[in-house]
Amino acid sequence: MTSEKTGWIRTIWRQLRRPSIKYSVLGILSVGFISGILFWGGYNTAMEQTNRLDFCISCHEMRDNVYQEYKQTIHYTNRTGVRAICSDCHVPKDWAHKFVRKLKASAEVWGKITGSIDTKEKFEARRLTLAQNEWENMKATDSRECRNCHSFTAMEASRQKPRAQKNHAEAQQSGKTCIDCHKGIAHLLPRDYIEDEE
Repeated sequence: MTSEKTGWIRTIWRQLRRPSIKYSVLGILSVGFISGILFWGGYNTAMEQTNRLDFCISCHEMRDNVYQEYKQTIHYTNRTGVRAICSDCHVPKDWAHKFVRKLKASAEVWGKITGSIDTKEKFEARRLTLAQNEWENMKATDSRECRNCHSFTAMEASRQKPRAQKNHAEAQQSGKTCIDCHKGIAHLLPRDYIEDEE
């Protein structure tokens, strides 16, 4: 009986040390599949966690500067109760563009590490450059994030004020995008911003 046990154990051990191709491929596919699910789940969880408002304002650079301005805007408090948070305006919804934006955001962490905007004075000194970078991104994407909530085709022009009707009609005809006219809609314009510079 002992030799039967050891023979059985040796057979299993031999199979584990030199598995057949069928089991090797099955094992590799299984490990790959499970690893893919874990990676994708972890990645999506991280993406969603970093899209939350409390994450965005967790550093004092954001909390003490642009967040305070944003709280005074219609995007924060309005008659309908719909609130646009940081990620609604600054992070694309689709996967590919979101991934690229998150990579860029990880590079922005460098500013936090180096302390380039860690005081109100440093932030204000760089504010125009930071704003121009964001405006260029929005212009390049045809204000894609704005259009998640606002679009010319969904606007009910008859309910807009005459000036807004006229401006939106002209913007649509001339191919303008939201950020061309709506700089400073959620954050104050930099004090050294000159409107005619563009």
